[in-house]
Amino acid sequence: MASAVLLLLLLLFIASVANAAEWPPSPGYYPSSRYRTMSFYQGYKNLWGSAHQTVDHNGVTIWLDKNSGSGFKSVKPFRSGYFGASIKLQSGYTAGVITAFYLSNNEAHPGYHDEVDIEFLGTTFGKPYTLQTNVYVRGSGDVRIIGREMKFHLWFDPTLNYHHYAILWTPKEITFFVDDVPIRRYPRKSVATFPLRPMWVYGSIWDASSWATEDGKYKADYHYQPFVGKFTNFKASGCSAYSPSYCRPVSSRLTGQQARAMQWVQSHYLVYDYCKDYKRDHSLTPECFR
Repeated sequence: MASAVLLLLLLLFIASVANAAEWPPSPGYYPSSRYRTMSFYQGYKNLWGSAHQTVDHNGVTIWLDKNSGSGFKSVKPFRSGYFGASIKLQSGYTAGVITAFYLSNNEAHPGYHDEVDIEFLGTTFGKPYTLQTNVYVRGSGDVRIIGREMKFHLWFDPTLNYHHYAILWTPKEITFFVDDVPIRRYPRKSVATFPLRPMWVYGSIWDASSWATEDGKYKADYHYQPFVGKFTNFKASGCSAYSPSYCRPVSSRLTGQQARAMQWVQSHYLVYDYCKDYKRDHSLTPECFR
């Protein structure tokens, strides 16, 4: 009996160690805790697809069906800041569907805009979501489109619970976070490769069947509609476009512990890095040369 108990304890210990190995080390610093949560209506408004959007307490639910998707937008533009939301994704077959939280100034500069993306690329049964981060600088949306994609799988199932995703944008760098763990840092190498014009914060869900899932191999299947994205715990803090010139951007420097956590994520869960894609013309992305 005693030996059976010891064996059970040993198996539980091994399982706990194995499970811990799948999670990133603690970053030691939790930037989301510095900023207050706002209700949806305090900071955002419907942009399109109002019939495919409901607001409940502090959160908003948006969905895509064969008739329409939906999107929302911050009420003011920012020139720097911390922007986060807790998001829960649709389970099951979601190929071709994009659920996104991002910064953009496309409406102010159509065809020549800047954009900083967190995009969840829908998937097929039994395969994980891909989290795509991207940075566009003056030219996204036209024939000169130059993406700077880094794609990750996650160390958890994003359909089971809400998880917090955030972008920290300062005049010197952009950092992407998942549950306060930094997963990517995009430094300012030159004014030509870094977004500096004010941007709004957006959320949306839409059909991107032509490219979203395995380069368009799998399309959105509306037998599984509606496709739902849930957002809550909104945080937006920084210098708006209307702030006085002396408004100081939030700090962005990573600690050593944060940097180690980011390196761990990139070692274990990074699945695509544009700088390591040798089929691309890196003369258009000079930051890839160090």
